[in-house]
Amino acid sequence: MAEETPNASGLHGLLAIWSRRKWLAILAFAVPISGAASLIIFLPNVYRSTATVLVERQQVPESFVQTTVTSTLETRLQTISQEILSRSRLLALIDRFGLYPSLRKRIPLEDVIVRMREDIKLELKGVDVRGQRQATVSFTISYQGSNPDTVSLVTNTLVSFYIEENMKVRERLTIGTAEFLKVQLTETKKRLDDLEHKVGAFKRRYLGELPQQMETNLASLERLHTQLHMNADNQMRATERRQALLGQLAEAETLLSATPLAPVAPGAPAAVADTAEVRLARLNQELAKLRTQFNEKYPDVVAMKAEIAALEREVAAAKSREPQSGPKKDERPAASHPTPYALRLKEALGEAEADIKVFKGEERRLRESIASYQARVEHVPQREQELRELARDYESTGALYQSLLKRYEEAQLAESLEQRQKGEQFRVLDPAIPDPKPAAPTRVKLFIIALVGSLGLAVGAVMLAEHVDTSFHGVDDLRAFSAVPVLVSIPRIVTATDRRRKLWRMRLAAGAAVVGLVVIVGSGYFVAHGNERLVAFLGRSAS
Repeated sequence: MAEETPNASGLHGLLAIWSRRKWLAILAFAVPISGAASLIIFLPNVYRSTATVLVERQQVPESFVQTTVTSTLETRLQTISQEILSRSRLLALIDRFGLYPSLRKRIPLEDVIVRMREDIKLELKGVDVRGQRQATVSFTISYQGSNPDTVSLVTNTLVSFYIEENMKVRERLTIGTAEFLKVQLTETKKRLDDLEHKVGAFKRRYLGELPQQMETNLASLERLHTQLHMNADNQMRATERRQALLGQLAEAETLLSATPLAPVAPGAPAAVADTAEVRLARLNQELAKLRTQFNEKYPDVVAMKAEIAALEREVAAAKSREPQSGPKKDERPAASHPTPYALRLKEALGEAEADIKVFKGEERRLRESIASYQARVEHVPQREQELRELARDYESTGALYQSLLKRYEEAQLAESLEQRQKGEQFRVLDPAIPDPKPAAPTRVKLFIIALVGSLGLAVGAVMLAEHVDTSFHGVDDLRAFSAVPVLVSIPRIVTATDRRRKLWRMRLAAGAAVVGLVVIVGSGYFVAHGNERLVAFLGRSAS
């Protein structure tokens, strides 16, 4: 007998295994493929609509109008998404379009809202900018559901929500910024007015002691010292004139008197007073010169003032002794009559004394003015420090006011820009339209996966059964296992009873297969019908 080739032996072995395990293989293949096919067939169609929104940048260059919306587009989109995906907004959409009718009967409303959030997708699209982060130029909004028309309507409604909410957010930010700056500007203006009033009151209160009036005060002091020096000269000349007139009058009265009068002694009180007054005028003149060069605390000025005070007391004491020192220089004997010359001398003497009185009054006035201006000059450093503190607060508040005023004007321009819809806007580039082709499930792909899995399961079941089964299926298997020779091989004897029993088993198996198929298909319908979550799960698994 010819030896069999390995290929023939392998094919014969596979055919033998198929002959023994065909029903197991068919069962292991039929059950999962029928279940998977029923699930794939009964899965609901899920439709998805997508709308593309273009981000239009500010139409007016930012170098002309600076926007007050400082948040990034990505952050603002996430904020708008939280607002739109809020419970109240989604519940209004569910009620408006009648979404998830069967689902609302089975699960709580909060779970329905969570489901709708999962069905809404926001995707940003940007471009890479050199040296900067990725810039968003557009974004897409998509929604999935069981009805394509409703899905497109919901998607377009969501897009309109994004556009309206973006306008509201930008307008709210610009208006809020302008109002905030207006309040700050008002408060700063009030504080600036108060400081301005304080500075004005300070200048009015200390008028003449301000730093900018220092040169004027020094010039006035110099002018007053010059006038005082001239006054001292005038007093000295008037005193000398009076002294000369007194001498002339005394000589005239001596010559005209019937009874010679006693001559006035050089040491008489009147002569002493006249000499002291001349010296006093000279000292005042020297003091005026010293004051033009030194202040009041200079030693020479202090000594000169002390000498003048002592001399003034001496003159006052001499004048107080004049009535008791003898007859008045104007007294004459009752029989003597003044001559016209004596009358003219007396008149000139009166004028000289009047001039001296005027000059002394002017001297007092000049000294008071000098003291006043000197006090002003001495108070200038203190007033300068006080004014500097007020001016510093006033200047800083004024700078803050100008800065706030500029920013407020810019905020008003930005607000006007947003109201005229010239700022950053969202524009629908591609609106959502109904798509007759379902987005999920991909039945062909799922069926191929199920077919491959069922075949693998059938092959695995057969291999497992062959591995577990230790019985001998032929004479060759027995001979390969044992060295004892096989003498006789008795074939299987099939009787009529065996054939009837086999027929009944086949009928029962067919019935059981039909019942199992119905159960599997029914279970698949029960599990897959309207189960969009299973569609999403299978879609993720297939991808």
